[in-house]
Amino acid sequence: MADDWGEDETRRAKAALISTDVPNAARVADFMYGGQNNFESDRRAARALVRTAPAVTDIAPAARAFQRRMLRFLVADAGIRQFLDIGTGLPLVGNTHEVAQSLAPECRIAYVDSDPMVLAHARALMKSAPGGAVGYVDADVRDCGAIMRGAGETLDMSQPVAVLLLFTLAYVHADADAAGVVSSLMAAVPSGSYAAIYHLASEVDRDMDAAVGLWNTMMPAQPIRLRSRAEVGDLVAGLELVAPGLTLVTGWRPDADDPRFIRAVPVYGVVARKP
Repeated sequence: MADDWGEDETRRAKAALISTDVPNAARVADFMYGGQNNFESDRRAARALVRTAPAVTDIAPAARAFQRRMLRFLVADAGIRQFLDIGTGLPLVGNTHEVAQSLAPECRIAYVDSDPMVLAHARALMKSAPGGAVGYVDADVRDCGAIMRGAGETLDMSQPVAVLLLFTLAYVHADADAAGVVSSLMAAVPSGSYAAIYHLASEVDRDMDAAVGLWNTMMPAQPIRLRSRAEVGDLVAGLELVAPGLTLVTGWRPDADDPRFIRAVPVYGVVARKP
């Protein structure tokens, strides 16, 4: 029988993700983070988002600074040496393995994504430091079984793991489904593991509703949603919040050399421990 890819909905969807003529979420984010793996369609989309909500331009540097501080805490203070980074994104300077292994070269990182272009770039460009390990898993954030099976090739699941969901849960629309993602992943890792999340905020910047509406119009295959502080808090119910708890990312253990912003950055951040 002929292999008719046109009849396979999953393969059609994945083929659409690597079109250069329409914006792609990973490539739009890459442009916002200052990367080079993007096309004019992605750049136009990013500029339209910034025109709609100027605070969008602050999200990437603020989130990157939060990620750096969070990883430093997990490695240097909490002693974590294993990371499950779900929603990898395109490779940039300062990815999880680079920051973690700069602090402890033996760190092991499993990256997870379902975008074929992201995985191709990651496998080609994201290499481990000597003594550590970096692996890649092709799986959707909602498929905990596939994630854990794939991650088990790189990580020792009998030892604590930091599960990183950085922006990723914005793609999971139903609150119950998003909470289920976190609870399923944390149930699969041992006591002493951590969850680290940042998520777009719904009540910080009034222009964000319009920006998300525009995103979902431009990228209907990859729609996102905002969540309130209470809704983000529900995602980590049952876990022990690390001080200062659930805050805007700019307020989570800020450093003197962090970027400075003239407005509130509409992103919540939280790190929480599994008892």
